[in-house]
Amino acid sequence: MKRTRRLSSTTFLVLFVAMAVGACGDDARAGDAAGTESQATGQASFQRVINVEVQRVEPQPFQEIIRVTGTVQANQDVTLSAEESGVVRELLVPRGASVGQGDPLVRIDDAILQPQVREAEARAALAQESWERRRRLFEDDRVGSELAYLEARYQAEQAEAQLATLRERLGRTIIRAPIRGVVDERMVEVGTMVSAGTPVVRMVQIDPVKVQGGVPERFAGDVRPGASARVTFDVLRGEVFQADVRFVGSTVNPRNRTFEVELALPNPGRIIKPEMVANLELSRRDLTDALVIPQNALVRVEEGFVVFVAVDEDGQGVAQVRPVRLGPAQRNLVVVEEGLDPGDRLIVVGQNQVANGDRIQVVGERGRPPVDAGTMEESGGGGER
Repeated sequence: MKRTRRLSSTTFLVLFVAMAVGACGDDARAGDAAGTESQATGQASFQRVINVEVQRVEPQPFQEIIRVTGTVQANQDVTLSAEESGVVRELLVPRGASVGQGDPLVRIDDAILQPQVREAEARAALAQESWERRRRLFEDDRVGSELAYLEARYQAEQAEAQLATLRERLGRTIIRAPIRGVVDERMVEVGTMVSAGTPVVRMVQIDPVKVQGGVPERFAGDVRPGASARVTFDVLRGEVFQADVRFVGSTVNPRNRTFEVELALPNPGRIIKPEMVANLELSRRDLTDALVIPQNALVRVEEGFVVFVAVDEDGQGVAQVRPVRLGPAQRNLVVVEEGLDPGDRLIVVGQNQVANGDRIQVVGERGRPPVDAGTMEESGGGGER
């Protein structure tokens, strides 16, 4: 009997504990359900609003350009050679001097040619006098034979020709500048013995200079003589030069698949040196009513690019996504060919934090971006952007 009562007491204790634990579990589940319902209600009542800045899209001019790299060449680069043999007696201009066309540069010894010219002058004078007398006797008085008449005439002409030849050779002992330019190099000194063909002086004309560049062959139909160009130099920061294309090559270089363009650039201060590297921006076409936006307003997606615009829905600002098709680009600007309309308010700050349909608050509006030229190509390793 005692053992039976002891077992009953133990059983009663286990049942009591189980009932208490069950009651606590029901209370906990009821509390969790109430908390979840309260949290859902709070989330439903809260909606985020994102601050953004916008820029109104307006049509504006845009110049599409091709960027290539070129090199500077002297407009004319001439090496003068001696045309007569002799010793250099005098260098008439210093190195680096600017000279005009026809100015004397070098004098070669003419001690041998001078007496030859005087001798030829005497022979020519005698032959001319003999011819005049023979002509009067034969034509007026009919004295002498026709053969003697013709011999006198041809001897006079021969003597005159010989004199002209010697005078020309005497004149060539003075080497003169064939162009207007700068004496860049002298290959001889006073006392040097030269012969016909010996290089003596190198002259360059660097005002203007010519700039040559290679344009990729796919733009062969876009570049014409007379097209405007903008030229800059990395070593001349801040200097911008304007010029026109004066030559467009008719063939394509098979090694780099480019055709040559050349333009003349004024260089009055001679600050542009031959062999300098030039950056050329060639005009391809002009767009009059282009929709131009900053490139950082674009958001890349799997299908390409989209932008976000600010619209009003029920009196509230909302972000709306727009897929866009892009055209030519320049630096940080790009032309939108499809996807935007004039007057749209483009989101330019905060576009990476919004999604389609998000509520937004416009806190600033920017003016349209300045446009000077559109970049299409950078030759010499660059590609179309």
